Amino acid sequence: MSTLFAPENLESEQLANRCTPDDLDEVFGQEKLLGKKGPLLQLIESDSVPSAVFYGPPGCGKTALAKIIAKRTNSAFIRLNAVTAKTDDLRKALKRAQENRLLGNKTILFIDEIHRFNKMVQDGLLPALEEGVVTLIGTTTKNPFFYLIPPLRSRVLLFEFEQLSTDALKIILEKAVAREGFKIDEEAREFITRCSSGDARRMLNLLQAALGLGKPGLITIEDVEGVIGKQPLLYDRDEDYHYDVISAFIKSVRGSDPDAALYWLALMLESGEDLLYIARRLVILASEDIGLADSSALVLAVSAYEAVDMVGMPEARLILAHATLRLTLATKSNSSYRAISKATAFVKERGNLEVPDYLKSAHPAKKNYLYPHDYKYHYVQQQYLKERVFFYEPGGLGDEKEMKRRLEFLRKLSQEEKNVEQTGPEDARSEDTG
Repeated sequence: MSTLFAPENLESEQLANRCTPDDLDEVFGQEKLLGKKGPLLQLIESDSVPSAVFYGPPGCGKTALAKIIAKRTNSAFIRLNAVTAKTDDLRKALKRAQENRLLGNKTILFIDEIHRFNKMVQDGLLPALEEGVVTLIGTTTKNPFFYLIPPLRSRVLLFEFEQLSTDALKIILEKAVAREGFKIDEEAREFITRCSSGDARRMLNLLQAALGLGKPGLITIEDVEGVIGKQPLLYDRDEDYHYDVISAFIKSVRGSDPDAALYWLALMLESGEDLLYIARRLVILASEDIGLADSSALVLAVSAYEAVDMVGMPEARLILAHATLRLTLATKSNSSYRAISKATAFVKERGNLEVPDYLKSAHPAKKNYLYPHDYKYHYVQQQYLKERVFFYEPGGLGDEKEMKRRLEFLRKLSQEEKNVEQTGPEDARSEDTG
């Protein structure tokens, strides 16, 4: 076994760095971009790679490919990291690129985590891109449509990298094992690729750590479990993945898939997500997606929120699972969401409508107000707006079936009362209390 794997050398000698691919045939898992008809492959082979931003999850090969492009296109490679680079560093890099250009040489300016540059620094890149001083390749794990300024986006091509598949990770693992000359048992192979969350760098770092736990040159499932058990899941509440996971969770509940909903819930719980954040989203969902089809869902969701706040972990996971399953399998309706959206749009378009005189709290016409409880069915046809509008369209499922029947009945009564003279109240009118 190479002495590089001696425990005292683990920090200074990174397996992930040594296994970085040197050419395109060593890059795996990005077939859409680098396959036979992949757009990026064709640009590289024709030596016409434009300024670009590679965006996608960590450990999927963005940085490695940028280096390969520089090598294949005989370009100088200047690397900056937007986390640590200052404006002066960028200025010096562009000056070097200009000098290279005067000598007839091309330059690739590689900026890692480019989304960390503020608007002013991103603006500073524009003249160099306009003049062709450099070919910019930026990488980011963020969505460039949210984090890059429009003028910069218009001057680059955006290439989305996918999370590496388990098959791609296995190929990378096999090449690392062959290159470094150690052994790994089959159980450990399966486990480490499955737990690497599509991140090749993470997998190789875990491999290196596992080598320090067991027999020299041999990695077993016990070694891998010893390392994996101490690692946090790939989940950061400050990153886009946080929003993607909660989105997948809510959509699974809305889509009535209990198993998917439980998976995303478990992932959030194991990753340390804010319990009340999850509970709040369930409260919102209870009205937005279940609504009037089962009004008890809102009561349950609010109770779950209060219980989670009261109890905390680990028991809170039971409460959240209870609420999640109940809401997932509840009858769904978004009629209240659609109704308030229509009403809001109407208000924005039409503004304030005048209140009818007989509905005002203090007006001589108040005596003309018809008190519904004095009439049959506790209903009387009466205008509550000066024009007729229809916002609410009841669904036909769950409790809302009865609401739909009731609304249709009342509308029928209204139509009948328009055609005949009102017969008046069944009993003596009560005093107006409006």
